[in-house]
Amino acid sequence: MQTHRALSGATVADLMSLLERDPGRPRITWYAQDGERVELSGAVLANWVSKTTNLLVEELDVAPGTRVRLDLPPHWRTLVWALAVWRCGACVVLGAHEAADVVVTDRPAEVRGPAVVGVALAPLARAFGADLPADAVDGTAVLAYADTVGWTPGTERDALALVAGGTRLSHGDLLAPGATTDAPGDRVALAADDRLAVLLQALAAWRADGSVVLVDAPTAAELRRDPGRRTAVLGPERVTVDLLVEAPTGSTTGADPAPRRD
Repeated sequence: MQTHRALSGATVADLMSLLERDPGRPRITWYAQDGERVELSGAVLANWVSKTTNLLVEELDVAPGTRVRLDLPPHWRTLVWALAVWRCGACVVLGAHEAADVVVTDRPAEVRGPAVVGVALAPLARAFGADLPADAVDGTAVLAYADTVGWTPGTERDALALVAGGTRLSHGDLLAPGATTDAPGDRVALAADDRLAVLLQALAAWRADGSVVLVDAPTAAELRRDPGRRTAVLGPERVTVDLLVEAPTGSTTGADPAPRRD
């Protein structure tokens, strides 16, 4: 019988240690249009987070008090970058009007900030490409960083970890019980149509030693319309909690002017 562990009163560093205890188990499975499927085991997810954390610290001096705006659509890479920001003890901000020290974006030519990181969303991207401004950091550079976290500043539990509209969470709040799903070991299907909801629901699943199946918004809409296909996709993934519900009309959680962000 598999024993599931749950976290309470922990930091994201503790969360990553939990997810690595079962290194081969899927922790993120991503579905997108055109048949794209990406799966990250506990070990692979930890590897991505470690590399990204090292880039943030070494290249951009991210630390407690640094505000990092994630100008990315709901995506598996968005989850990785959020975990890395929190691993640095810094603050994730959502929303184009939020002040930020660093902006992580898939559209660096359109975004201004003190420091900009361009993230290519294609699964096998080795470089951002010609649209990366000369003064921006290429997010694919994470591949050159160490597989384990080097030095990081300590996480301050009372420091802000997440700012999104009216939502303000400290690092001590991030992994608190009482989120949407908290059953031990659940495999949770999520629609990638609201960044704040995806971040919080993924954290809730992981803190209970679970995993997420993240489905991009167009594919999630198709699955809602086709129950047979929904069963065919989620059944083999052994989903135990199906949260592929439609985002509430007029939702403003983590909202940006561009509709694709929500």
